[in-house]
Amino acid sequence: MTGKDPQSIEIDTSKPHPARMYDWFLGGKDNYPVDEQMARQLLSVDARGRDMARVNRAFMHRATRWLAENGVRQFLDIGTGIPTEPNLHQIAQRAAPDARIVYCDNDPIVLAHAAALLRSTPQGATEYIQADAREPGTILAEAGKVLDFGRPVALSMLALLHFLDDEDGARELVDRLVDQLPSGSYLVLSHTTGDFNPEGAAQARAMYKARGMTLRPRTRAELTAFFDGLDLVEPGVSLSADWHPELGEVIDVPGDEPIPGYAGVARKP
Repeated sequence: MTGKDPQSIEIDTSKPHPARMYDWFLGGKDNYPVDEQMARQLLSVDARGRDMARVNRAFMHRATRWLAENGVRQFLDIGTGIPTEPNLHQIAQRAAPDARIVYCDNDPIVLAHAAALLRSTPQGATEYIQADAREPGTILAEAGKVLDFGRPVALSMLALLHFLDDEDGARELVDRLVDQLPSGSYLVLSHTTGDFNPEGAAQARAMYKARGMTLRPRTRAELTAFFDGLDLVEPGVSLSADWHPELGEVIDVPGDEPIPGYAGVARKP
């Protein structure tokens, strides 16, 4: 593991953290009352919060499988979250045992469980970086100790960019990271949207703001803009549940309304 010393980090339980809220939605136990309280408030806006988390997780599995089956052997996953099996490295290394994976997150509780992220196959490698997504220089320098940036890398930022507003440099962050990737690399994004329930999205955004946090739902067009200059893999930016469902692990959700999240995978020419 690289980055901060686990012994020097204190977990702030005074306000919720997205990684721990996501863990609660997935039924995990690595969260605190403040995370559960916030998650339950979000359920009052959209009762399908757990389904959103599960659909996003399933997209990660399918996208990782597609990438490994299409020759990608290196993965940089920023905004990893608390380990929930199977994790990205397990999916990748099932298809390609020599795959190399670097995880990155800024929540100390993820660091506390990072050993679960480091159980690599003998042929491959996994590493964990404790760093904020807004520290691309640190992330790239540390990841370069494990990944060969002369060969294609799949950069995934799943359910992450909606915690960065435009004025916080979300687009610039993605551009800076992608600029450092060689031709043949991929960008993998998933993102919440208010396209189907603008009022609910505004309520959720206000809830985050009241706690000193950012939530920035984006439209399909706004998410597509992050892929400018890249070649989108079919079907382009789609509902997360609609991205290559034939690869398996599609989540059945009640009702006819779509789960409000988009996802896409694109190749760097």
